[in-house]
Amino acid sequence: MTRRILATSGGFVPGPTQQSVRPGVMLLDALGRTGASRPRVTFVLTASGDDRSYAAILFDAFNSVGCDVSELRLFPQPSAPPSAALSGADLVWVGGGSVANLLALWRLHGVDDALRDAYDSATILAGVSAGSICWHVGGTTDSFGPDLRPVTNGLGLLAFGNGVHYDSEAQRRPLLHELVAAGTLPTSIATDDHVGVWYEDGVPTEVVSDMPLPADGASAYLVESVGGVVRETRLGLGRLGSLG
Repeated sequence: MTRRILATSGGFVPGPTQQSVRPGVMLLDALGRTGASRPRVTFVLTASGDDRSYAAILFDAFNSVGCDVSELRLFPQPSAPPSAALSGADLVWVGGGSVANLLALWRLHGVDDALRDAYDSATILAGVSAGSICWHVGGTTDSFGPDLRPVTNGLGLLAFGNGVHYDSEAQRRPLLHELVAAGTLPTSIATDDHVGVWYEDGVPTEVVSDMPLPADGASAYLVESVGGVVRETRLGLGRLGSLG
């Protein structure tokens, strides 16, 4: 079985009414890759404190495209045993917010182990922002305040660092370069808004987006230290060759 993760700075596009969203192209494709005629989606919004308005928007969005939808909540207590909530999912979607808080609570309640088991059972893991960084070794985060700082205790399902919102938040790119140069983070992969990267068995295989983008538009990037110098390589949309 191929183990798959979709790590993004997007996932949804504006919906038909105010305060509604719909899955973008890359998330629709992810649902299609489950192979299920009616995908079972479990979303996890720990990073936003299980925000109820956020949850309502996602229930509406996934229901609109024919999914069976459930949620694993940790506030004020787990809504179900994590293994039971996640083991039956075709796709797990993790929302944005504080990745530092997310990781702490996941470990406290055993969500980390349940996610590893789901991953090994071929459930697609996916998410945005905090829900992208969490699968990696770490990344740049505003979990601690307005000045970005590193987080280095990600789940490590992917042996890379991660940068999100690379084109829309000015601190993201220079800090990621600094962390890779210092060895605080390993070779890293970053995404502009509305862009995601597929990983198969831990290997980055494809760059995708929420919508059609111009060739010189939003992208993903490989950030690595080569001979002590940080090098950034733009990764255009489509299948990737061998990196590094």
